[in-house]
Amino acid sequence: MSAVKRVSVGVGTWVLLLLATLQLPSAGDAAELVRVDRIWDEAHHNAFTDLARFQGHWFCVFREGTRHVSDDGALRVLRSEDGLKWESVALIESDTADLRDAKLSVTPDGKLLLSGAGALHDASHGSHQSYNWFSDDGVTWSESVAIGKISDWLWRTSWSPAGKGYSIGYRTAAPEDRFVRLYETEDGRQYDVLVDNLMIDGYPNESAILFSEAGTAHCLLRRDAGSKSGMWGVAKPPYTDWKWQDMGVRIGGPQMIRLPNGKVVAAVRLYDGQVRTSLCWIDPDTGALDEFLALPSGGDTSYAGLVYHDGLLWVSYYSQHESLDAEVETDFTTAIYVAQVKLD
Repeated sequence: MSAVKRVSVGVGTWVLLLLATLQLPSAGDAAELVRVDRIWDEAHHNAFTDLARFQGHWFCVFREGTRHVSDDGALRVLRSEDGLKWESVALIESDTADLRDAKLSVTPDGKLLLSGAGALHDASHGSHQSYNWFSDDGVTWSESVAIGKISDWLWRTSWSPAGKGYSIGYRTAAPEDRFVRLYETEDGRQYDVLVDNLMIDGYPNESAILFSEAGTAHCLLRRDAGSKSGMWGVAKPPYTDWKWQDMGVRIGGPQMIRLPNGKVVAAVRLYDGQVRTSLCWIDPDTGALDEFLALPSGGDTSYAGLVYHDGLLWVSYYSQHESLDAEVETDFTTAIYVAQVKLD
């Protein structure tokens, strides 16, 4: 692996160019990290990203605040024509909640959907409320639409080939009341409980759902109690009967994408040895995770967005690694990065 070259190219666009070729241990393919750009560091803590292409533009969303957990969390929306030069086009704020974990998807009727959750300042009636916002252009956004039950954190809406959306919501209540529900929606506004309890122990929470062309759903699920290992779920329509397998490895901030050749790539936070944000192959049959590329990352990191475009895998994520570097002076704790990866 070649050395890292840092190039200063202006405010918000310090660039890390890391050229690497890594042979996969099992598949014999190659992955080349073409470039990594730091695209935002204006807040003290910038984190929890997602990435989408919409109407010929790139959109990156994330939370910014003073700390990893603070009352002032807001959702920032960036836009770019080329994925290199980014501009802020929206900031969604709340007077009553710390807004967190922005996620993007495109609805069946062609709107850009931004999902997030608010950690309520007044938690007397519930700790969290999940919200959706809608946009025709990614710049002007609707008022928030409350979705799901209060204290259910709906993580991400994934759309099936049949045009319905699905989201796993996890309870943020007391430890003895922590479980996950499966929600279904037709319009991104009304979410109905499809499976009230997916019956997974070990404090299940963050998730990613990916559909095959035939409609089979695969779920990558984080757990934070017991063995803390991730779970891999599979279900066929109507998605009321799930089969789960223990993946045997701890993960955080899961996201998945299916490549044109049918292979499934996941972006996760890995905890073995040095904490990092990594790209991994997933075997859809077994849920086996095979790491093939660790991105420049460390400390407080992960929560990636994934888009495959023009032969490159684009990855948004956040990381603390530069602020941990004693040789680099920064005003931020964590920053937002976009990586471009070429897969052979």
